[in-house]
Amino acid sequence: MALRSGQAADLNEVVEGLAAAAYSRVELVEKRGEFAVRGGILDVFPPTEEHPLRIEFWGDDVEEIRYFKVADQRSLEVAEHGLWAPPCRELLLTDEVRERAAALAVEHPELGELLNKIAEGIAVEGMESLAPVLVDDMELLLDVPPKGSMAVVCDPERVRTRAADLVATSQEFLQASWAATAGGGEAPIDVGAASLWGIADVRDRAAELGMAWWSVSPFAADVDQAADTLTLGMRAPESYRGDTARALADTKGWLADGWRTVYVTEAHGPASRTVEVLGGEGIAARLDADLAEIAPAVVHVSTGSIDYGFVDPVLKLAVLTETDLSGQKAAGKDGQRMPAKRRKTIDPLTLEVGDYIVHEQHGVGRYVEMVQRTVQGATREYLLVEYAPAKRGQPGDRLYIPTDQLEQVTKYVGGEAPTLHRLGGADWTKTKQRAKKAVKEIAADLIKLYSARMAAPGHAFGPDTPGSGSWRTPSRTRRRPTSCPPSPR
Repeated sequence: MALRSGQAADLNEVVEGLAAAAYSRVELVEKRGEFAVRGGILDVFPPTEEHPLRIEFWGDDVEEIRYFKVADQRSLEVAEHGLWAPPCRELLLTDEVRERAAALAVEHPELGELLNKIAEGIAVEGMESLAPVLVDDMELLLDVPPKGSMAVVCDPERVRTRAADLVATSQEFLQASWAATAGGGEAPIDVGAASLWGIADVRDRAAELGMAWWSVSPFAADVDQAADTLTLGMRAPESYRGDTARALADTKGWLADGWRTVYVTEAHGPASRTVEVLGGEGIAARLDADLAEIAPAVVHVSTGSIDYGFVDPVLKLAVLTETDLSGQKAAGKDGQRMPAKRRKTIDPLTLEVGDYIVHEQHGVGRYVEMVQRTVQGATREYLLVEYAPAKRGQPGDRLYIPTDQLEQVTKYVGGEAPTLHRLGGADWTKTKQRAKKAVKEIAADLIKLYSARMAAPGHAFGPDTPGSGSWRTPSRTRRRPTSCPPSPR
């Protein structure tokens, strides 16, 4: 499913296509593989996108396609490439697939529970194992790319384990069919032609096609093939967990030993602040957008989407990211279409003791103070928030909120003093559910109100009379300018 701004498309056909591609229709899009329809607006969350997309229709024309944020449903910038929504499942439950499943359920009653659900259009776990008998043609992924392509397997250990599980599932279906045959049932279902191959078989197929095969792994999986194995001297850097002093000390040591050092942040703002911090500690640093040439005497600070860095003693190269320095991933990146401003971000400096704040997961609490704590060698600042006690007569429970997670906290804006929630209790969950229910009821009432207004007959006014027409006819009489006597001096 692909849509672009200005394209003509029928909304009903688009919805049917998304449903056929295994997208789930919901009231509010929150997860990948979901879509929602509200009037002429279609929200879709493809599995390949960082954020869901909102498509606005004007009749049968796609007027605009924008990204939006799941947390607050606010629209972000325009999606230049439009919408591309690939299927969310390997086996699509088309009419032909459902008919074949119904026929196989009669022939193989031992698999009736699985096949009957497929025949009814219900997706079940493990149904991809029956794909060879439910569709006409199966082809291996390696047979699709053009000649001269290269296969690169990232984390082959995980791929090998997952492939073995799928192959084992296929064998279970086959063994169940043979067991039924021994008891007088029909011949077993042949799933030997399935595309569920082990990684070893896939690699053999790549060798037959003359396709280069590379694996990226932290383990030396091909030690027996030393000629085909390239061992890199890179290792993971130290996890500083907010210990800035230790990170700066290591950086000074690298520069003194002639290392090339790179700091990578996920936005231009943090990059500029990093240069200022390094400069304040007497470390030469500069912003470098393209990293065309890395000098050993200065720290190059750039932007990128790298989660973790590395250290290579042989190359004398160190790359550190925000995750390495702080121990947590940054909240937003330049290239990930985040909103320009955070939603009601709380400012700790404006909080006073006793202020009520609302946490997304725990509900209403009372602000106590700002404190510093050292956890696993890292010193960080926290908001100390007090909640209702777990048992009557005991002091209230307390929650330490890191300052880098303030997007989950907002200031309470109600008119009356609220009741504190309990940590881990169900009161806050019930409150949110009641609020959602009330919003839905209000929306339903508004829809009924506007529908009634649209259906109500209007008042037909009578034709214009000659007298009423004269009120709209401009007068041809020219007004004489009014003369004013001169004012006395």
